[in-house]
Amino acid sequence: MTNTDRAQSDAAVSCAILSFLRARWPRILVVSALVLVPCYWHREIVSSDLGSHLYNAWLAQLIRRGQAPGLYLSRQYTNVLFDWMLSGLGSIFGLRIGEKIAVSIAVLVFFWGTFSFVAAAVRRAPWYLTPVIAMVTFGWTFHLGFFNYYLSLGLSFFCLAILWRGKGWELLAALAIAPLVVFAHVLGFFWLLAAAAYIGIYENVSGWNKVLPLVLAIATLFALHLFFSRRYIISPGTPPFYSFNGADQLVLFGERYRVLARALLIFAVASLCVDVFRRRHQQGVWQAYAVALQLYAMAWLAVFLLPEGVQFPPPKVGIALLTERLTSVSAVLGCCLLGAMRPKKWHLAAAAAIAAIFFAFDYQDTAVVNRIEAQAVQLVSTLPPNQRVMATILPLKGSRILIQHIIDRACVGRCFSYGNYEPGTALWRVRALPKNPYVLTSYDLAIDMERGGYIVQPQDLPLYQVYQCGSGGTKLCMASLKAGEANDDLGEHEDQ
Repeated sequence: MTNTDRAQSDAAVSCAILSFLRARWPRILVVSALVLVPCYWHREIVSSDLGSHLYNAWLAQLIRRGQAPGLYLSRQYTNVLFDWMLSGLGSIFGLRIGEKIAVSIAVLVFFWGTFSFVAAAVRRAPWYLTPVIAMVTFGWTFHLGFFNYYLSLGLSFFCLAILWRGKGWELLAALAIAPLVVFAHVLGFFWLLAAAAYIGIYENVSGWNKVLPLVLAIATLFALHLFFSRRYIISPGTPPFYSFNGADQLVLFGERYRVLARALLIFAVASLCVDVFRRRHQQGVWQAYAVALQLYAMAWLAVFLLPEGVQFPPPKVGIALLTERLTSVSAVLGCCLLGAMRPKKWHLAAAAAIAAIFFAFDYQDTAVVNRIEAQAVQLVSTLPPNQRVMATILPLKGSRILIQHIIDRACVGRCFSYGNYEPGTALWRVRALPKNPYVLTSYDLAIDMERGGYIVQPQDLPLYQVYQCGSGGTKLCMASLKAGEANDDLGEHEDQ
């Protein structure tokens, strides 16, 4: 390790943030600029729920101006931080530019939060892992557009890094960050509490007592399994559970991403095995892996024991895709395991090669979605102002990334996305009163619309449908709907 790297590592370990920034700001700026490239390489950021977030930020503007009677803003203090950012930046720069800035902030928070957490875990700055961290940053959670959850994880990683290695006044920064984690998403706050408790106990006991946090964590996961299964309607996890190991975050638009995910997994396992074998006689080598390995094992066990979704009593809808969301944490903990290795040049070369292919694929596939969205914009732009529009735009064949909400972003300033699901969930700040002219108030009806099975009612008219009208799912058409027909009768969809 060079003197420069040693100084950098010491700064990361001590959490002396200002000193670290002063010493490494050119490298930080360059890496940050590279990490943000996918946010700007196309006109629109392809991230499923982002379109809905932007559309509802526009509705919030209309509500504040009194231009959307029947809609209102609720007071809530979780699942809202990204929406506050989007509205605030949108009011200053306009929604389009505000969207780019808000997403850029979220990306940098997640990337550098992960970087800081890995540095705290392994006691050195993991520069050679930046390609892997970048892939995780733009993985499934990003492309699904779960930005409040995404922000909560990034902030929680910053907080954990400070709690783990911070000293004195630095710990106050963790107290300042914790409320932001809650405002972003309560799931991120639960992760923060669980991980902080685990690390805190582990770091303050010795000998055989170090198994105590492991035992407590296993008992807690089994207790949560019993609690949810007995109290709520749950959806079991998607088998096989072992496929949700963190590398699945790379599986996005088709089968070729699975090949990349396997390549990353093989690289990770091979690298770890080689490192452990070479250092098997080195004192303290297992200690370097201990916490990260235990936390990773607990995340994997959580995937097995916790439900994929939970249905809460009305009026709120349930939380879905918990298994997939949790693998963002698994992926970051996997980075901690890789960070414990003694860095080698070939580690960086192999990771960079996989990342280059991943981002090349991502560029190609997001370009396709951008072309589809451009069609949606062109279609709704032909309508008179303020018309109600529905859409059933299913994912392209083999893709795990939803594209339904491109209609929401296309409607901003042009039309009303009548089937937008957020107001009907009671989980976001924009809510709707019955018989409002802008949006369905029932989440179940909104889901029927997305699937193409909503039966048009006389009071819905006039109403238009944007639908996929050609093989491959990349061509869109628009038609006027009539009372009594299913909204997507004209849609053509390949088997998914």
